[in-house]
Formats: sequence, C-alpha cells, structure tokens
Amino acid sequence: MTSTPSAGSPSISPSDHDAYAPREIAHRVEALGVRKAQADTTTLLVLAVLAGAFISLGALFFTVVVTKASLGFGVNRLVGGAAFSLGLILVVIGGGELFTGNNLIAMAWASGRIGLRDLLRNWTLVYAGNVIGCLGTVGLVVLANVDALGGGDVGATAIQIAKGKAALGFVEAFARGILCNAFVCLAVWLAMSARSTTDMVLAIAPPITAFVAIGLEHSIANWFFLPYGIAVTVLDEADTEFDAES
Repeated sequence: MTSTPSAGSPSISPSDHDAYAPREIAHRVEALGVRKAQADTTTLLVLAVLAGAFISLGALFFTVVVTKASLGFGVNRLVGGAAFSLGLILVVIGGGELFTGNNLIAMAWASGRIGLRDLLRNWTLVYAGNVIGCLGTVGLVVLANVDALGGGDVGATAIQIAKGKAALGFVEAFARGILCNAFVCLAVWLAMSARSTTDMVLAIAPPITAFVAIGLEHSIANWFFLPYGIAVTVLDEADTEFDAES
C-alpha cells in the first residue's frame, strides 16, 4: 500500500533533484549555444582570457602533482588527471569561455538557431582569448618562480612535459586532440545535467581525469605547457651561462 502526502506537506517531484534527462540536456546546450554565439565581443574576450587562465592553473596543478610522483605510471596519471580537472571546473562554474567546450555550440548551428558566421566568430574570439589567458598565466608563473619548487624538480617536470608534446608527430597529435575534445565536450555535456555545484564537479572530473590519464592533447592547455617549458628552459640556460661566466 502506498502512502499519500498529507495535506499541507510539500510535494517533491523526482525532477527537483535528479539530473536533467538527455533530451533536456540537448535543449539546454542548444539554448546556451545561442547565448554564447550572440554575446558581445568584449564579454567573449574577457571570459575567454579568464578561461585560458583557469585551464593554465589546472595544467600547473597537474605539473606540480606529477613531479617526483612514485605511485606507478597509471596511478600517477590518474592523480594528475584529477588535479587537472580543476581547470574545467573553474571554467564551467566560473562562467569562462573555453574553445574546446564551445565546440558544442555546433549543436545550435546544426539545429538552425545560429548561423555559420556566428559560430566561427565565437570560436575565433574565444580561441584568441584563451591563448592570451594562457600566455599571461605563463608570465605570472615564471615571475612567481614556481619552477624552483622541489629544488627545481617542478621546472624539470615542466621541461619534460613540453619536450614530450613537441616530439609528437602531426597525425598523432591531431588524433589525440580530437579524442581529447570528445572528452571535454562530454564533461561539459554531463555538467549541463547538473542541478548543483557539487553535481557539476562530480560530472566534470571523470572525463577530464580520463583524457589526461590516457595522454591526450588539449589544444588550449598546450598553450601553457609548451610556452612554460620553453620559458623554464631559457631561464635554466641563462642561469648556467651566468654561473659559467662567474
């Protein structure tokens, strides 16, 4: 026998707490895509710069966490991936504009709600803003001398990461980039099912942790990893030359 709520008691529908259904997520993603495509240039650029900085912070967190890690290859990558998740969590909850996540705007274009010009405008502005945010963060991290942490081990890790990425062939890097973007879009898609901040964090972390653990390539994060590795290398060489001259 099922009980019925008494008069005056609050009626709670399962939908008040459950995740949005896939069909509802699709509608939400399309509506968000329209808003993003129609945003003014200044707003897009500012939020894109912030997103680039957020992703860079996640990349820096990853670099520090995997430095001298001794848990074994797979577990080290898993822990590093969890650390890197910070980047997209900050973007989604903080409201940044990230190129890889904004690829989902294609849904609004495919449904005819925005034009191709609007789509390309958003991607171009956001990508440019992301790059600026990453490079600006590299400058601040260098000034903060973060590479000196662990007796210089963090800097050594940054150089190793950059060398590994630079050594990838074009086809390999491109394929890894596509797979990475699939994971990022899935993370954003799952986040759109959330009804709370906690839900968003729990939805974002697994796909991002997975792509990092697998070793895929994030096109925006690489604007931090590669320039930072180059900057640390240049600084190390300059210090070596100075010591030799002294």
